[in-house]
Parts: sequence; C-alpha cells; structure tokens
Amino acid sequence: MRRLAVTLALIVVACGTGPAAAERLVVSLSNHRVAVTSSFVGEELVLFGTIEPDPITSPLRPPYDLVVTVTGPRQTLRTRRKERVLGIWVNIDSREFERAPSYLAVLTNRPVGAIANQNTLRRLQIGLDNFLLPQRIGADIADTIPDDPSRRAFVRLQNQQGLYRESGTAVTFLTPTVFRAAIPMPAAVPTGSYGIDVQLFSGGAVVARTNSALEVIKTGFEQYVADAARDYGLLYGMATAMMALLIGWFASLVFARD
Repeated sequence: MRRLAVTLALIVVACGTGPAAAERLVVSLSNHRVAVTSSFVGEELVLFGTIEPDPITSPLRPPYDLVVTVTGPRQTLRTRRKERVLGIWVNIDSREFERAPSYLAVLTNRPVGAIANQNTLRRLQIGLDNFLLPQRIGADIADTIPDDPSRRAFVRLQNQQGLYRESGTAVTFLTPTVFRAAIPMPAAVPTGSYGIDVQLFSGGAVVARTNSALEVIKTGFEQYVADAARDYGLLYGMATAMMALLIGWFASLVFARD
C-alpha cells in the first residue's frame, strides 16, 4: 500500500511538471547608465542578445518575434481638457493616471498585432493600446478602453515628447538567433531606474523571457543644484531669493537713466 502511494505521488509530480523551455535569452545593454548634463540632447542605447537552446540538446524553433518593453519610473500624471467658454480657453475636466510609467517604449521586429492574438497581447500588456494605465475616476481607480479620450490624449502628449513610443522596426534579427534593439532616450527623459522586459515569441506564444535594467542620472552642476534643493531646502530657497534680489539690483544700476 505504501509503495502504491509513493508511485501515485511520483505520477502526480511528473504530470504537474511541464516540458522544459527549448530556448533561453542572453542579452547585454550597451550602456547601463545614462548621464544627463546641461548639454544632453538624447542618446540611443543598443540591446544585443542571442537565443540559445536550453537544455543544449533541445532544438531551436525559428522564426522568432521579439518584444522589448522599457518602462521608466512610475509617477502620478495628470491631463486636462480645455474648452472655449465665452471666448476664453479654460480647464473643464482633468484625469489623474496613477503610477503611470514616465517613459514607455514598446520595441518589436514587426507590428505588435502580427506577433500574437489580441488576448495574448492584452494579458501580457504588449503595445501602447494594451498597457495598463489606471485612471482615477472619482473615488475609483481603473484602466479604461484604448479609445477613451483621456487615455488617447495622455498617450498622444507623451508621444509628442518622445516619452511614449511603439516601433515595429526597432528590433533587428542579424541572424535567426542574434538580434539587436535600438532604445531611444530623448532629451526630456526623466531620471531614475528603468526596467527592460524582453519576451521571445514563437508561433504566437511566449517561449522565453528575461529582464535587464538601466539608470538615468543627473551629473555635473545640475546634480549639485538638485541635491542642494532636496537636502537643504531652506538654505537653497534663501540663496535663490538673495540671488534674485542681487540680479534685480544690478540690473537697475546698469539700466538706470540719468
């Protein structure tokens, strides 16, 4: 009886263990730290990678599709809707996007809709239309449909600044198993830690996944000013006010009329 129980347990474990993935991803980033100075005009990073069999005896199954999703620090961002009232443009409505990525790039080797079915894309949040962007609507916080006017306006404004983008040509397969992805970092890129999620598709299903990261930091005089404003707020405010008074006094002397 005991032997039968052990046998049944082994069968259950064997049935519950799925087949090992036939692929694994190995990626490397050209630069894990982006330094922002007063002359920073943007930078393009390159993600290189290979697809390797895992275990070694398993065959690869090209062709593949690759999705690279880069997300910046989470922030609460607000959009406002304006209308003309009595000849004056006024804000009549606003929406808050809770913990939305300050930077979001979806980079693929072909259009997102051709990689997998809509259910898979929605479940994995692949593409700007499928990425969750919860809004505060009254007392509730929930995501909305892609055609929601506030969501569309928010994505459009972020896209105009280069902070949100979706590109079906940013990933290039140099060979069937070697790829590169161009990650653009605009001049207005926020500082902080960024996550890079790399997903490999074959036949419309995810067969491998890995992660990487990068950091955007301020350097030079800008960093010194930012640290001073954060760590010594009172002294920084007093120094700024004194500097403004001195500049105003000096300007009054220079442009004084006799």
